Amino acid sequence: MLIKSAEFVCSNTEVSKLPAPNLPEYAFIGRSNVGKSSLINALTQRKNLAKTSQKPGKTQLINHFVINDDWYLVDLPGYGFAQTSKKNRTEWEKFIRAYLTKRENLQCIFVLIDSRHEPQKIDLDFCCWLGEQGLPFLLIFTKADKQSAVKTDQNIAKFSKALLKWFEQVPTRFITSAELKQGTDNILQTIDEINGRFVIPNQDSNL
Repeated sequence: MLIKSAEFVCSNTEVSKLPAPNLPEYAFIGRSNVGKSSLINALTQRKNLAKTSQKPGKTQLINHFVINDDWYLVDLPGYGFAQTSKKNRTEWEKFIRAYLTKRENLQCIFVLIDSRHEPQKIDLDFCCWLGEQGLPFLLIFTKADKQSAVKTDQNIAKFSKALLKWFEQVPTRFITSAELKQGTDNILQTIDEINGRFVIPNQDSNL
């Protein structure tokens, strides 16, 4: 897939105020400081489409970007540590879960995992919650350039083994590096394939 255009559409916390669900949509989410914004910028070949920060918890809204006027890329707040109040974190979790379970044109959730770490409970719990809700998700292991390929493979194998305690099979996995653009073509190809099967949902339904 060639990225010809990538434009910011809106930021919101209410599902009812999001763009009309007439295009396929893909959400990107992960633990705070997983490198989500950097990966989004690498995918779209835009340096500052998603705002990056050294401070975890920068993304606090549901951010919609329209890609090639053909599909939505959605940047969701990170879960886990963020320098904000417990009340704010609770509110984030509430509207993120509402979005994930109610957004009818959401085709797939890309869950970002930091490849440098062994399996983290918060990542596994989130994947299990997605499974319980019957929501389709794929795994993106980030920051692969920060360590050896052997170490990355070892951590992915451990994460996959942990997931198999709850899942019959592990979802498709992508190994990425935002700096090296590693894995971005494979992710875009997967999105392109899913786009080909998209059917516009009944827009008379209530969100």
